Amino acid sequence: MRVLIATQAERTHFLGMVPLAWALRAAGHEVRVASQPALGPTVAATGLPFVPVGRDHLLRRVMRQYHAMTGGEEDEFDMAEDRDEILTWEYLLEGYRLMVPWWWRMVNDPMEQDLVALCREWRPDLVVWEPITFSGAIAAQACGAAHVRYLWGADIFARTRRRFLARMAEQPETDREDPLAAWLGARAARHGVEYSETLVHGQATIEQIPASLRVDTPSHLDYLPMRYVPYNGRAVVPDWLRTPPERPRIALTLGTSAAEWYGEHQLSPKDALEGLADLDAEVVATLPAREQDALGPVPANTRLTEYVPLHALAPTCDAMITHGGPGTVLTALTGGTPQLMAPNVNMFDTVLLSGRVRDRGAALVLDPDRVTPDAVAAGIRALLDDPRHTEAADALRQEMAAMPSPADLAHTLTDRR
Repeated sequence: MRVLIATQAERTHFLGMVPLAWALRAAGHEVRVASQPALGPTVAATGLPFVPVGRDHLLRRVMRQYHAMTGGEEDEFDMAEDRDEILTWEYLLEGYRLMVPWWWRMVNDPMEQDLVALCREWRPDLVVWEPITFSGAIAAQACGAAHVRYLWGADIFARTRRRFLARMAEQPETDREDPLAAWLGARAARHGVEYSETLVHGQATIEQIPASLRVDTPSHLDYLPMRYVPYNGRAVVPDWLRTPPERPRIALTLGTSAAEWYGEHQLSPKDALEGLADLDAEVVATLPAREQDALGPVPANTRLTEYVPLHALAPTCDAMITHGGPGTVLTALTGGTPQLMAPNVNMFDTVLLSGRVRDRGAALVLDPDRVTPDAVAAGIRALLDDPRHTEAADALRQEMAAMPSPADLAHTLTDRR
């Protein structure tokens, strides 16, 4: 079977797809990755064949400029929102009017034509596409291939879409407007593909979020659960990480997306380290060199490192301080490690996912208005002093371990085809 992995050029989104791509190759299938040229070095480092399509998108540059112009104030549309009183027709329509041209079109239009041409030439049997790479669905249907969405977080796309369609159906026909269908339908028609909601949701959806943390989604969608297998790129496990710590170990890992997109974290690394300065523990802070340089002197119990494989670090920790990103959260849970979360309120599903893990007892979440050194200290002490948090994190670890592996899913996808 020929399988094409289609993704817009966003490194963190692609990395989560790598374990399945490896599993498909190990099962004997021919796998290629198609994306914009900027992702080429990242793909090549995984050992997977890369096919550049189209030109690089400008989303990150536009977002940085917009962030600078607005002084950090973001638009009010929140796809993680779940309150009926907020999700009015006007709110959802304005949200789609924002998301379609300023996110989804911006990353898809530059690659769509080449991606369709690639699929018609190479004739894949299956296209696996990242959830906003709608051009992957168009290309699959243009060449007659099966296609599935591959989620990197909670499926708030499908939940929001269900709410939007329900609200739209309540409006007089003359007042109905669907920016997503209008754009996607026009792009699909260029290749002889008729619009349907399959272009939005795929013929099935691969989801790595365990059942107890999932959001409510349309019942008619076909979900294929897959165990989360951490992968963050090539890495070397340092000597110190192979030696059991003599004191409790706390990891501070705030991801790269927030800093790259907005230039800052919700929680200042300096404040976090200051809050943990008096704790009888080893604090491992994974920070890029530029952020380390901005810290100045750090407490004596701090170990600074630019990068360490998180899946190797997490099981050695008694607690972790994270930003609530799906990859980081799930990696911590594979180690059964409780978390103190400081989710960036502008970063998509981080607040929602943090709340779900907190509600299961495996995390505490910092109040975004009180992210202070004292709050960090209090949160970490609470995690260390109450074993129920570790027990809850371990329960989630076991739930995730029981999910089908990438190898299992590779066989499932083959059987479905």
